[in-house]
Amino acid sequence: MTPMPPPHLDNVDLTSRLGKDVYERSLRDLQFRLAQVQQAYLHTGNKAVIVFEGWDAAGKGGTIRRLSQAFDPRGFKVWPIGPPRNYYLERHYLLRFMERLPPDGAISVFDRSWYGRILVERVENLTPEHRWRAAYGEINDFERMLADDGVRLVKLFFHITPEVQMCRFEERLRNPLKRWKLSYEDFRNRAHWSETEVAVNEMFARTSTPAAPWSAIPANQKKFARIAAMQTILDVLSKDVDLRPPRIDERLLEEAKAHLDLESALFEDLRKGAPPVSR
Repeated sequence: MTPMPPPHLDNVDLTSRLGKDVYERSLRDLQFRLAQVQQAYLHTGNKAVIVFEGWDAAGKGGTIRRLSQAFDPRGFKVWPIGPPRNYYLERHYLLRFMERLPPDGAISVFDRSWYGRILVERVENLTPEHRWRAAYGEINDFERMLADDGVRLVKLFFHITPEVQMCRFEERLRNPLKRWKLSYEDFRNRAHWSETEVAVNEMFARTSTPAAPWSAIPANQKKFARIAAMQTILDVLSKDVDLRPPRIDERLLEEAKAHLDLESALFEDLRKGAPPVSR
């Protein structure tokens, strides 16, 4: 199979939209199916990492919240990634991400990630050029190692226009419940928009691999972005995974039969195999 070409920001259709009814139906369906995936992972031991990158105010947080509504937090962890503290500044930049990788059966989300090395650290001149250039190969090796260890990896970049970003900044400033999301750095980063676009497109070209491809999410409309991102996550996490409920342990079934007043036919059906989950 011919690998898909890497994304490019110029090719992202930012006019993509969803109506309210389609959005709400799609959201309910995706959350239900993602919950099935997590239940399957708890029994199969599969594990996954979901990387969220994108422009400030592109809608990453809103999508993560809707993922969180689908997943049981006992097997799901969100890691918000900010500037590294001194402990990590003195060590290899991948260390803090390695420490946060999921155990068997779990799903981890990185809200920002190791890609800061070739995005913000590059654009802000926080890392010498020879070191951020070396990171392309280091990241590909790291992600290949994850794939070899059985980790499903989803990488999403949320793309918006500068005009939409400014409208969302104003909304955050006006809304007291969202004001905490806005910082001086958000406005300062806009000065590096062109340099960041170059860095993002090179990131796509150098690190979108068959084992760990990038997906560019059109995010000028939040509804469309959420559904597109969640569908991408579902596609990757569910591929070749049996989503049927596992067979019930015979000892559990016998104990339940002794204590529960249920019809015999149900116990026989459960013994043959658990019926499909219904909403």
